[in-house]
Amino acid sequence: MYRIIQETSADRDEVEALYDTCFAPGREALSSYRLRDGVPPVRALCRVARDDLDIVAGAIRFWPVKVGRFEALLLGPVAVHPTRQGEGLGALLMQEGLGAAATDGWRRILLVGDAPYYNRFGFSKLEGVRMPPPTNPERVLGRGDWDRIGGAVTRWGS
Repeated sequence: MYRIIQETSADRDEVEALYDTCFAPGREALSSYRLRDGVPPVRALCRVARDDLDIVAGAIRFWPVKVGRFEALLLGPVAVHPTRQGEGLGALLMQEGLGAAATDGWRRILLVGDAPYYNRFGFSKLEGVRMPPPTNPERVLGRGDWDRIGGAVTRWGS
């Protein structure tokens, strides 16, 4: 059994350790991290999953970005500890996070990921939305109101 709760600053070190465990060394060199530099995540949407021993088993974060002149959320990272994968925890975190984003009124969410996994959450390939290089454009996915919206994804506040 897991408790899905809003991430707080007290969770930061555990969540970062989870991301280090789940992703390759150098993960922070990815172009999506350039969009996060100096920009705080949208705390009200970030979630952690804690098990019955109060250990972080999964986490999801959301970051504000701009696509052209429009606001959007950049989803990620989302991670589940390798010993907890296959239990549906990633899907639960996705549902919780996406539900919170909808409640908060966010109309557009994008991510860089595998379409076969994220399609079930309403994501599809975005045409005309450009993440910073060297992001593979086939992996830029979106959910929400993307009609007639395109251009470069840039840091919030830039």
